[in-house]
Amino acid sequence: MSSKTIQGLSPQAAAFVDSVLALEPKVIAFDCDGTLWAGDSGADFMYWEIEQKMLPEQTSQWLLARYKEYLAAKVSEEDMCGEMVQVHRGIPVPKIVAAVKKFFAEVVERRIFPEMQELAHRLIGFGREVWAVSSTNDWVVIEGVKRFGIPAERVLAAAVKSVDGVATDQLIQIPSDEGKRTALRRVLTHKLDASFGNSVHDVAMLELAEQAFAINPNPDLARMAQERGWTIYQPEMPR
Repeated sequence: MSSKTIQGLSPQAAAFVDSVLALEPKVIAFDCDGTLWAGDSGADFMYWEIEQKMLPEQTSQWLLARYKEYLAAKVSEEDMCGEMVQVHRGIPVPKIVAAVKKFFAEVVERRIFPEMQELAHRLIGFGREVWAVSSTNDWVVIEGVKRFGIPAERVLAAAVKSVDGVATDQLIQIPSDEGKRTALRRVLTHKLDASFGNSVHDVAMLELAEQAFAINPNPDLARMAQERGWTIYQPEMPR
């Protein structure tokens, strides 16, 4: 079935899906925040769980102050993403997973880009190897990409070890910037055919692929994509 016949997609969105499928990529990597859905689900979850008082008050105050430093470029992307998952130390993982399920349904789900969701489903339906790569914590990403048909074992995201079902502050990985390329190289057994991202933190992952797609790109990535001849696509904002 052609994606042009799918209910709910505009002609532009359907044409984009068809253009990617026509390349017949076999191994694909998607960034998540800003690429599969609008906005930053990692930051949104941080604010949401602070409002829900999931974290100790002292931890919440420290995290908010730390995030302000990050926004002022005084803390690196990698450090901030790691700390945003490490603050869950001592919280039972099932409690975090339940909270994430509620959070994503309430806050992020309505921001999913329909054509990106359709594209992922169709690629997976054709038996392609699809990965989600993100510096947001893996609990949020795993919950979010369920809507795209991407299984948990194909998620590479910021993660900490858990012991006896309780989160620790021991980092496993933080796939951001060069870390995205490193994480993919660790798991891929075939070349990466296509990669999708929206910011300069995705450049290493985009460079790894034969076909790079700048989706909903930030201005700095848009400039870089134009210089390198990468495909630029602006999804329609979900209604």
